[in-house]
Amino acid sequence: MTEPPASESNLHVQSLRLRLALSLLAFPALAAIGAMGYMLIEGWSFSDALFMAATTITTVGFGEVQPLSENGRIFTIGLLVVGLGAIWYALSVLVGIVVEGELGHRLEKRRMERRVADLSGHQIVCGFGRVGRQTAESLRRLGREVVVIDRDPLALSLANGAKFLTVEGDAAEDASLVRAGIERAGGLVTALGNDAENVFVTLSARALNSGLSIVARANEAGSIPKLVRAGAAQVVSPYDMAGRQMARLALRPATVNFVEDLFRGDGGGLLVEDVRIEAGSPLDGLTIAEAHQLLPRMLILAIRRSQETMAPPPPDLHLAGGDLVAAVGAEPDLLRLERNSQQSAIAPSGGRS
Repeated sequence: MTEPPASESNLHVQSLRLRLALSLLAFPALAAIGAMGYMLIEGWSFSDALFMAATTITTVGFGEVQPLSENGRIFTIGLLVVGLGAIWYALSVLVGIVVEGELGHRLEKRRMERRVADLSGHQIVCGFGRVGRQTAESLRRLGREVVVIDRDPLALSLANGAKFLTVEGDAAEDASLVRAGIERAGGLVTALGNDAENVFVTLSARALNSGLSIVARANEAGSIPKLVRAGAAQVVSPYDMAGRQMARLALRPATVNFVEDLFRGDGGGLLVEDVRIEAGSPLDGLTIAEAHQLLPRMLILAIRRSQETMAPPPPDLHLAGGDLVAAVGAEPDLLRLERNSQQSAIAPSGGRS
């Protein structure tokens, strides 16, 4: 994966660090030049010349080591002016790093908060570790806006470098979830490495948004029922998933790779979506065959009705309000399916769109 381009704030910080390094290197350089100058002009020993150069640059005022000649006094004046300039420059760089760094951090934090406040229907990812990062990247590839919550400065730095919106704080605290816009979010993924923390995040998120779709990570099998009771709609064990995937690859590698290529989601790949049919929508009352005629580029895989799942559904089955339809197709075709499953898709005249 290519590294993200450096932001203007990062370039500014790098510039400040370079200026500080140059200002700090200026003092030993001036001391060396001063010592050489006194040795050449006055013929002093190295220790006397270095001591005179150091006292001149730092302006401590100990006096002359030995009487100076006319040329020595002129050289001392020049060394004193340059030394004072180096001191003021170093001080200005230090103040700039302290003031601008803190101010820049606060301004960047406020800009981030304003951008998050403008989001709606976005996905919140709690924890930017190995699992959280892959989840956030996959959501972004699918065209979703992502807000990352983490309290680890290194994780936040990585998330910012990857151009994700971030919220610094504990994802289990209501304040952090509110700052991430949980009331307006379309879903939340808690991918923390600790199951107890994932339970707390799920409880807090469900209390703040009762209709939120929550996917939780479970590291231990015993945590799965706890996460479900806490309000998680789906619970995923990365280790179980990895084990099943490795077993499939060991037995049927060509089939697994072919299916993954189909459903990669990039560049027109296929996607699987579930859509709820609303009563009175264009799809309400149509048979599966008629729905395929209306939307020929997508395929209905299964229908769930009253806790009963039909997979695949018979062509003469009539769709009804409340049915949950699982379909496969390209993203534009699935968007058309979603529009036709809603009442708002019906034209004012009463005809079907």
